[in-house]
Amino acid sequence: MNVLVVSAHPSSASFNAALAATVISTISELGHVVRHRDLYAENFDPVFSAYERLHHVGDVSEKLETLATLKPHVEDLQWCESIVFVYPTWWSSQPAILKGWIDRILMNEVAWVLPEGAARIKPLLTQIRRIVVVTTHGSSKLVNALEGESGKRTMFRSVRLMMHRRTRCSWIAMYGLDNATDADRRRFTETVIRRTRRAFS
Repeated sequence: MNVLVVSAHPSSASFNAALAATVISTISELGHVVRHRDLYAENFDPVFSAYERLHHVGDVSEKLETLATLKPHVEDLQWCESIVFVYPTWWSSQPAILKGWIDRILMNEVAWVLPEGAARIKPLLTQIRRIVVVTTHGSSKLVNALEGESGKRTMFRSVRLMMHRRTRCSWIAMYGLDNATDADRRRFTETVIRRTRRAFS
């Protein structure tokens, strides 16, 4: 299986970076082919430009000639059969760099298309049958539930709609990271390994 891992944390020494490495090694050990996009390491530009807004619907090949730095990301997205996101939840959602990746890469004629005369978009990433999110929250599960977990809704109610209608979703989240001990982090890492194995076995 072709698996794309997209991670977003500014520090290579962070717990999130360690989790991304754990996810990649676990999936690779199962015999899958992995591509990794570390958005901060690549200095990905999350800004959705005026040009992109004006050409929101149109010829994608022309758009990618103009926005050449986006082309490798689009190719990875069209190549993968599963996608894993690893990131910290900040202000109830994805880091801005990852939200910008979603805004810019899940574009018309790549992730979706609106057929002429139709009222609803048609998903184009139908080769993707699994989406996994590994994320950390500084606050508790209760606080996140009260806030509505908008980041989870973005992934599983919006991004998922661009994929196959039977795409399976896995939410692997650590809550209360701000007060977590080293033992708590080790236990969560073990959970990530176990649930990643289950998802890709």
